[in-house]
Amino acid sequence: MAYTTINKSTDYFNTVLYTGNGASTRTVTGVGFKPDLVWAKKRSAVGSHNWMDAVRTANNYIQSNTTAAASNDATKLKSFDSNGFTVGDDGSINSNNATFASWNFKANVQGSSNTAGSINTAYTSANTTAGFSICKWTGSGSNATIGHGLGAVPKIIIVKNLNATQPWWTYSEALGAGKQLRLSDTDAVGNDGGVIWNNTAPTSSVFSVGTNTGSNGSSNNIIAYCFAEKQGYSKFGSYTGNSSTDGTFVYTGFKPAFVVLKRTDGADSWVMLDNKRNEFNPTNKRLLADTNGAETTVHEADFFSNGFKLKQAGGLANGNGNNHIYMAFAEAPLVGTNNVPCTAR
Repeated sequence: MAYTTINKSTDYFNTVLYTGNGASTRTVTGVGFKPDLVWAKKRSAVGSHNWMDAVRTANNYIQSNTTAAASNDATKLKSFDSNGFTVGDDGSINSNNATFASWNFKANVQGSSNTAGSINTAYTSANTTAGFSICKWTGSGSNATIGHGLGAVPKIIIVKNLNATQPWWTYSEALGAGKQLRLSDTDAVGNDGGVIWNNTAPTSSVFSVGTNTGSNGSSNNIIAYCFAEKQGYSKFGSYTGNSSTDGTFVYTGFKPAFVVLKRTDGADSWVMLDNKRNEFNPTNKRLLADTNGAETTVHEADFFSNGFKLKQAGGLANGNGNNHIYMAFAEAPLVGTNNVPCTAR
């Protein structure tokens, strides 16, 4: 059985739902900590995915359904608060009576410059307990290494150029450093060509970037979100679909709270499922990370005490013989330090 040092996953990750009020200020509470990354999306209507992090400070946002450069807008996120965050009246994050989901991660707001790589980061906010860090640096346009501060090998890295119209380049250990995906679109896995990740796997101290503008544009500000696996709290890997309503089971060692799925051998969207939009199975409230579309009801998967099971006969996440990657974060470990197993949904 799985053992973890993180008995309470919501100390480091939490999904919080809220309803907008259209006012100049809307305070969202119930996160349980001061978030360092807020990823928020309108559920009830079309609206972009907004990513705001403490390294870039409030008001600054990027959107995973576009390749646009970062923007500053005081009507978006106004502040990161001790138990949540405060937003303004921007329609994509606080339109009146609209419903929203937010996925909140804790890094380490007391971050600092990291000198482990060939490029010193201006700021690395790393939470070594939860395996999550945010790194910001000035690109060189040449092959380089970046210190991530995790003290463990990251299995997922998402990189965005803040100054240019560029894709959200995404590294997955399950695919290897010679391959790349883009969180901002549906494309299948592609060859890196050495220009995104320099054909070099990350280490416990650094990850590599190449000459591509999106991952290391000369004189551009670049942001990276890095995730290392922590037993009982997070799991990143791959699976093969079978196009059955009794689909593939993916063992995580914990009851999932948030799962992101992406087909890699064909063009399909990034599926997002969580335990707040569906508190019980079926887990069928779906958002897509690469589109601005409203939430739809599609029974892609169910969550269990030790993993998740694909339930759609085909669909975006369970095509017969199709290869997929996944990112999963825990609601509760299968077994915590108290040796008490968690229950099924």
